[in-house]
Amino acid sequence: MKLRISNFKSRIAPRGRRGVNPQFAIRNPRFAFTLVEIMVAIMVFMLVIAAIYSTWMLVVRATQVGQDAAAQAQRQRIAMRTIEDGLMSIQSFQASLQYYSFILANGEDATLSFASRVPEIYPRNGKFGDFNLRRLTFSVQPAADGEKNLVLRQNPILMDVDEDEKKYPLVLAKNVKKFIVECWDTNKLEWATQWDNTNFIPPLIRVGLVLGGNTAAGNAAPEYSVVRTFAVPSGMMPVAVQRGGAGANSGGSLIINH
Repeated sequence: MKLRISNFKSRIAPRGRRGVNPQFAIRNPRFAFTLVEIMVAIMVFMLVIAAIYSTWMLVVRATQVGQDAAAQAQRQRIAMRTIEDGLMSIQSFQASLQYYSFILANGEDATLSFASRVPEIYPRNGKFGDFNLRRLTFSVQPAADGEKNLVLRQNPILMDVDEDEKKYPLVLAKNVKKFIVECWDTNKLEWATQWDNTNFIPPLIRVGLVLGGNTAAGNAAPEYSVVRTFAVPSGMMPVAVQRGGAGANSGGSLIINH
C-alpha cells in the first residue's frame, strides 16, 4: 500500500507543475503592448487630430471669407450711396466759382470734389449742424497698414476744412484698389477721365470702385468691383440768374434738366 500511495503522488506532481501559475501569467509578454504597437497608436491618434484640425481651419477660413465678402459688399453700398446722395444734391453758381467749382482728378490718388446741399440723413450731419450746404471731397489716401482707403472730407461752403476733418476723415471703404470717376463730354460724346471745365457740371458721371486684391500683409483677397452711372439733375447757375439780371425768373432760381 505504501508503494501505491507514493506512485499516486508522483503521478499527481507533474500534473500540478503543468498548471497555470498566476504570477507567470502576469509576466507573460503576450498580455502587454510592444513599443512598435504604441508608436503606431500614437501615429494614428496624431492623424486623427490633424484631420480634425484641418477641418476646423477650413471652417474658420470659410467663415472669415464670408464675413469679409459681406463687409466689402456693405462698404461698397455705403460708399456708392454716399456719392449718389451728394451728386443728386450738387449745386454750382457761376458767380462764386471759388466755392462751387467741380474738381475731378483721376490717378493713383483720385479725387472728386464738389459743393452739395446734402440731405438730412447724410453722414456727419450732426457735426456740422444746420450747415447742409457743404463741399464734399472724396479721395483715396494711404492707410496706416499700407493699404488705401476711400475717405470723405466735408466743410461748410464758406469755411475751410478744420484740423479734425483733415486728420480723421470719414472712411467709406477700405483696401481700395481702384477709384475711377468719368464724366460725359457733350462735345466729344465720350467719357472723359479729366475734367478741366470746373465751372460746368457734367450731365452724366460714372463712378467705378474696386475693393480687395493684395493686402498689406501680402495675403491675396478677392476683388469686389462695382460701376454706377449717375444722371446729375442740376446744372450751373448763370451769373445773370444768380444776381437777378436778365433771364431771371421771379423765384430767383433756375433748374436745368438734361
